[in-house]
Amino acid sequence: MTLFIEFIKSVAYGILEGITEWLPVSSTGHLILLEEFLRLNVSPDPVFCAEFSELFDVVIQLGAVAAVAVICRDRLFSPLLRPSERGTAVKLWGLILLASLPAAFAGTVLDAIIEKITGRDIDGWLYTPAVVAAALIIWGIFFIIAEKRRVMKKPQCDSVFSVSPCDALKIGAFQTFSLIPGTSRSGSTILGGLFAGLDRGTAAEFSFFMAIPVMVGASLVKIAGFAVYICDSSVSVPAAAWLTLVAGTVTAFIVSLCVIRFLTDFVKKHTFLGFAVYRIVLGTAVLIFSVLKD
Repeated sequence: MTLFIEFIKSVAYGILEGITEWLPVSSTGHLILLEEFLRLNVSPDPVFCAEFSELFDVVIQLGAVAAVAVICRDRLFSPLLRPSERGTAVKLWGLILLASLPAAFAGTVLDAIIEKITGRDIDGWLYTPAVVAAALIIWGIFFIIAEKRRVMKKPQCDSVFSVSPCDALKIGAFQTFSLIPGTSRSGSTILGGLFAGLDRGTAAEFSFFMAIPVMVGASLVKIAGFAVYICDSSVSVPAAAWLTLVAGTVTAFIVSLCVIRFLTDFVKKHTFLGFAVYRIVLGTAVLIFSVLKD
């Protein structure tokens, strides 16, 4: 029964990850909130559970990013095999990697510096309901501003192949804000794309592409850290942990397939104002909850 319950929990996490990873509403923020009510309990060892929970939250993102690789393979991977299109594909990958540099720097070098000076890393300082609430609200307001700005100034870029290196760096700079839980990686990159002059569809598509190096890199770092913990502590990984990890990852992949297609079609006809309102309402609710809880 316990194993079945943990399986159900992991599926719930996978569904939430698959939905919120691609919508500009913050997957990390939602996962933090879910953990307040539905914690994974795959071992009687609380230290192992804490380490595994951090690993789980990151690795299920691999399932989500695998959906991007499947849906967008004709844009990202297939052209690399065709000589006539290889140059364009290499240029696109170059822009994706360029846009990933600011967040990679902030998430590794800057994080290490902060931890050395203060004794706590970025996660230790920012992973609280109050920060999530504030980020949800503030980023919701920014989306409203971006949409109002779009009315006054028409987008200048309507294709990911027309994104300039300067635009890529601007979007990458916005992605660094996603280190703050509640801002949303997709929300930050889409917002950066809108302010850089991309139309909604292009901003969303480029955001999808940028997820690949970021999520793969973050997952590999987290997996390596967990492996070191297992080796140093000589703790065995219980079957429940493997089951929840696989179930959550597969669920995130399946749900992401649907959500990516939905958002791709949605932004062609609608604005992001609905997501902005949702963020502000949810952020207010989280703020009230955190105050009452304390």
